[in-house]
Amino acid sequence: MKVNHAEIVISAVSKKQYPDDLLPEIALAGRSNVGKSSFINRLINRKNLARTSSKPGKTQTLNFYRINESFYFVDVPGYGYAKVSKKEREKWGRMMEEYFQTRDTLRAVVLVTDLRHDPTQDDIQMYDFIKYFDLPVIIIGTKLDKITKNKRQKHINRAKQVLNIDEADIFIPFSAEIGDGKDEAWSALSQYIKR
Repeated sequence: MKVNHAEIVISAVSKKQYPDDLLPEIALAGRSNVGKSSFINRLINRKNLARTSSKPGKTQTLNFYRINESFYFVDVPGYGYAKVSKKEREKWGRMMEEYFQTRDTLRAVVLVTDLRHDPTQDDIQMYDFIKYFDLPVIIIGTKLDKITKNKRQKHINRAKQVLNIDEADIFIPFSAEIGDGKDEAWSALSQYIKR
């Protein structure tokens, strides 16, 4: 997909702040510092629309990015970062649950994982959480460029096995660095962003 227009519209903490233009939404979930912002930036060919940070736990709101005036990427707070207080994590949990439970325009969730490592307990929990809400999920395994070519398939198989992914779910190995997986990601997303 060719992206001509991309902007951040709002950073929301509750549903009264969500955009009301009824455009389809794709949520992006993943561990803190896993590369969600880099994934967004690579897809839309922008260096820093989505802010990347070396400090995990930076996204503390639901960030709505309107793309081509036709759909939203919604970046949700990263999970699994220990330095955030338990109270803060619970607040994020409630905010995310409200969004996943009540948002009619939410079409699918992109679960971003780090392909170099086995999915964490938090990744498994997030995958199960998405499935519980019966939402389509596309799993993106980032940092593909950091794995030698002869070990990639092993890492992919392992990630699918640890997450215990549904046969119907799509798993895309991805590199924000070199762009591998970008076309596959757009292809998988395209069915969910039509109005």
